[in-house]
Order: sequence, then structure tokens, then C-alpha cells
Amino acid sequence: MKTTIEQRGLAPVRSVLDNGVRVIAKHSGATPAVTIHAAFEAGTIFDPPQEQGVAHFVSRTIDRGTTARTAEEIAEDLESRGISLAMTVNRHALSLVCTCLVEDLQSTLATLGDVVMHPAFPDPEVETRRGEIVTMIRQDEDSPAAMASEGLLALLYGDVHPYGRRPRGTVASVERIARGSLQAFHAARFRPGALSLVMVGDVDPAQAIESAGRAFSQWKSAPPAAPHFPPVVAARERRVRIHTMMNKAQADIAYGFTTILRSDPAFYAYSLMNNILGEYSIGGRLGDSIRERQGMAYYVYSALDANVIPGPLLIRAGVNPANVDRALASIDEEITRMASKGPTEQELAESRQYLIGSMPRRLETNVGIANFLQMVEFFGLGMDYDLRVPDLLARVTRDEVHAAARAVLDPARAAVVIAGPYAGSAGSVGSDIV
Repeated sequence: MKTTIEQRGLAPVRSVLDNGVRVIAKHSGATPAVTIHAAFEAGTIFDPPQEQGVAHFVSRTIDRGTTARTAEEIAEDLESRGISLAMTVNRHALSLVCTCLVEDLQSTLATLGDVVMHPAFPDPEVETRRGEIVTMIRQDEDSPAAMASEGLLALLYGDVHPYGRRPRGTVASVERIARGSLQAFHAARFRPGALSLVMVGDVDPAQAIESAGRAFSQWKSAPPAAPHFPPVVAARERRVRIHTMMNKAQADIAYGFTTILRSDPAFYAYSLMNNILGEYSIGGRLGDSIRERQGMAYYVYSALDANVIPGPLLIRAGVNPANVDRALASIDEEITRMASKGPTEQELAESRQYLIGSMPRRLETNVGIANFLQMVEFFGLGMDYDLRVPDLLARVTRDEVHAAARAVLDPARAAVVIAGPYAGSAGSVGSDIV
């Protein structure tokens, strides 16, 4: 076992068990409790193309019984100690998160280990969850916001790329998923080398790591296969897709581009550019122009998701259907202005100050710290990353932010999806109406 200890800032302790499980422990004495965040490299990008939705299905069924205990026994065990186990899944990771009292840490880790190592996927539970997932998918298909978001990623990456597929799958794909599919996905992706285990709370890090070893060190399996991504091809023209939903009251706009890797040194310039553009709906250029001054949008914001592949920069807006064309024109105008002139020095200073100042707020709770440490581990940023962020942002110049904007913000290469009661063409003769 090799251990790395950082002495400043968050000062987490990182250890790698002999079987490959990565354990990160951070002492925080705010409450007599410990937050456990277990993340597996088992997100939706690993769905087999013919079985879209498997990862999400596993996230809904993995705690519904093991080879030793029923779902009811697991639930009673956790509830008797006041523990609620939450499962989430995104493109890259499936996570299990809970908070327990310090004295319950070892028993909680044992239960968590049983759940992730020995799930039974009982047929009755699988069928119950299948019905719930189908209902969720149909609700998404009735939501302009969901259709706009999913449609934009499909337009940016293509339906066959893992980023372009629907994370919950389709009704048809979910109805095809059998218990054996869940077992196969679990066997392929739930391995010790795919597990990052973070514990934050009122416990000595060495004790927490020892407890993790008792729960997981006997788990033996080869490392999981690394993901493979088709190349991301930059757009050369504007693409528009209209998803007509005439029975709705609101139209949702999703507008975006593919950008950069998270490991790109320009990431911090892109982060500042995104924050100035409109990372938060009340502030930023988009919010000030489209929502505050023109009163056209119920919400409008931008989001940057640089990742292990060139991730998307998304602009989202919810508008009255009569305002779709005006809102799109305003988005075009704002991104053109950012690309042509860049940010002002005042905008850059205020954005830098905000991003640096918001870091302590992200780390006020055990859950916030655990989420941050999982992100740091996933991208390999180093256990001292919280100390380096202010300087990384402070070194970014106005010219670098302007260069980031010029590199990606071009209305002539934007992907646009409109979902809702909209009967126009969005000003494009090439609109794809579905």
C-alpha cells in the first residue's frame, strides 16, 4: 500500500489498496458524522450500443438485494442507523453516497461493500424498476427541457457517440434489458481498480483508510477496460433541430459547441469566459441582456463541461414561444460580441474574484468536500489542487480569455435545438424538424 499525505489546505490523505481501490480520507470535525462517496468508472458511456440505459438501470437496482440479503434487510439495516443511501449516475461514474455516525463507519462500509460487490438483481426488483424507468423516459419525452438537452448532445456528438446517446436509454432499449445484462455490466465495470472511495468527517484518516481496507481489500479482480471514444469532429456549419411539442406552454432552447479537454491548459481561460458569458442565470452577459433587460427568458445560462474528451459548452434558455427567434438572435449577438471583443478587464477581475471566492463555499460541508475530492481524483489534479486553484485563475490574462472565445464561439458553427410549441424555422433553411 502506498500513501501520499498533503499537509496544507484540505490536507486529505490518499491511499491505494493493494487491489487498486483508491481511498481518500479527510478529517472534518464539524459534525460527529462521516460522508462516504464511492464512485465507480461505470457511467452511461459504458452502455453497450444495443443496450442503452444499462448503467442507469444498474444504478436503480444495485441496492435491491445481494446474494446474502434482501432489499428489505439492507434498507432496514441502513434505516436503523439513520442512513439514506443515494445512487447517481452520469456519463463517467456511478456513485453511491451516504452519511453515517462515526461509530457506524465500519458497519456502513461493510454494507456498502456487500451492495457493490455482490448485487443479486432479483427478477421482481428488476421488473419494478423497469416500470419506473420507462415512466421516467416518457416524462422526459414530454419535457421540452429534457428534449432540448438530449437533442443538443445528439446533434453535437452524433447518436452513436457515447456522449450523444440518451443516458436513460429509450423505452425500447430498456424493455430489452434483462437481468443478465445488469449482471454483465456489473461484472465488467464494478472492479476494485474502478473504485474511488472518499470519506470526509470526524474520523482520523488513517482509521478511515484502515476501515476501507477491512471492507474492500479482499476483493480481487482485474482492472476494468479503458473507455474508447470515437473522435469528436468540430462543426463546420450551423445545425438546427426543432422538436415540435405544440401542447406545451414554454419553448426550451439548447445551443452549444464542443470545446476542449479538461486537461487542456486553456481550461481556466475557458472557465472564466463561460462565467462571464452566463454561468449563473441571474448574472453574466446572457442573463443581463436576454432575461433582465429584454425580459424574454424565464431562465438563461451557460455551462462548460470540459472532460476527458472535448466537452460541450451549452447555452440554455426557456422562453415564451413567441420569443424564440428574438432570443436566438440575442444569443448569437452576445457570443459574437464575446468572440470579437473579448471580456472587459472589469468583467475578468470580477469573474476571477467570484470563482476564487466561491471555492470555500463549495467546501463548507462534508458532502461538498467529498464531491470536490472525487472530481480531483477523476481528473488526476493532485491532492493540493484546492491550494493551486487561486493562482491558476489569477494567472489567466484577458487575451487568453479572448482567445478561448474566438476559438469556440461562432454562431455559424453552433448546434441549436428548440423543443416546444414552435412552428418556425429558427432562421435556417437547413432546420431538421422532428
